[in-house]
This record gives sequence, C-alpha cells and structure tokens, in this order.
Amino acid sequence: MRIKSIMIKNPITISENASIQDALDLINSHSIRHLPVVRSKNEFIGFVTLTDLKQAFIPSMVSDLSLKDIIIKKPVLLHPDADIETAAQIIYKHKIGGIPVVKNQKLVGIITITDILGAFISMMGLLTNSARIDIALGKKPDAFQDVSRIIQDNGGQIISVGRAAHRTNKNIYYFRLKPCNMEPIANSLQKSGYNIIDMGY
Repeated sequence: MRIKSIMIKNPITISENASIQDALDLINSHSIRHLPVVRSKNEFIGFVTLTDLKQAFIPSMVSDLSLKDIIIKKPVLLHPDADIETAAQIIYKHKIGGIPVVKNQKLVGIITITDILGAFISMMGLLTNSARIDIALGKKPDAFQDVSRIIQDNGGQIISVGRAAHRTNKNIYYFRLKPCNMEPIANSLQKSGYNIIDMGY
C-alpha cells in the first residue's frame, strides 16, 4: 500500500513569516500536532511540532525568537509513492509522530502514526467480525502451506496472517478468519501435529 492512499492530503500549513503564537493558535484550533511550513505555491521549507512550539513560546515573549528559528529545516521526508511499511519503519526508528510527504519540493500531504496504525488495523481486519487462531508451525517443511490448506478444507476463510517477530523455534503464526466453527479446524490441525497456542473470537 502506497502512503498516498492514506496520507492527509492538503494538510493545514503555515508561512515561515508567521509568529510562534500564530502557529500555536493554528495547531490548537485544528487539534493537530504537526505543522508543515511552506512558501508560495506550497513549496515545502520545514516542519514544526506542538512540542517545539510550546518550548519556544515563553522565550519568544521575552526575546526575538521567531517561528523561523525553530523550524525543522531538514526533517525526514517521504515521497507519496513510498510504501506504508517504509513509513512505519521510519516513524519507529526516529521516534516521531508524523512525516511530511513531498514531491518535487512541493508539500502534497502528511502521514502520522495514527494514519499508519489505522491502515495496519484495516489490513489485518482487526475491526471486522472475525475469529483468530494462533498456531506453532515448528520447523516442518511447507508448514505454512499445509496449515493454510487445513484451515480452508475445514471451512475457514483467511482474512489476514501475522507472524511472531520475536525469536522462537516454535515459528508462531496468527491466522485471522471470517467467523466460523473453529472446532473442526482445531481438531484437524492437532491431528496433523500442530500445536494451537490460542484461539477465540
């Protein structure tokens, strides 16, 4: 999935010539935490966050500190054709809450951790009526294909599949299914030698 399909298009922006108070007012009035800074024709020049603005507000009242002084001029950027996995990795690595999306030096959007989380929840089918079964596949060759076949042969329709990222020789996979009778699936899996870690609706 490309981030252009989930990013916030035409985000709220501010001019570099605005004041810190102006930026704070804009963020508060729109209930946002990230504010791209642009010049004419939406040319992207930087980024400010709610945290930056709060830290600069008091100093700006007693000095010449301005919005220009606190702009993050070289933030992490993404192209609209980047994939969602790349965006998630960057946000996690840099411990940031949002990334400007820029094409040909023009701001075209912004993507936040909330957007990414929402996309993953949608892809995994977590908000749909579903069942889940967690299975230890072990080291058996072609175990994934075998388990998938067993699930489908017993009336299960797979919505999504996840794998435990932590190191384990159990090789645990999480299968999310459309609502169905789980008992025949579980019995068949166990007869085939697979260990069911957990299951439920």
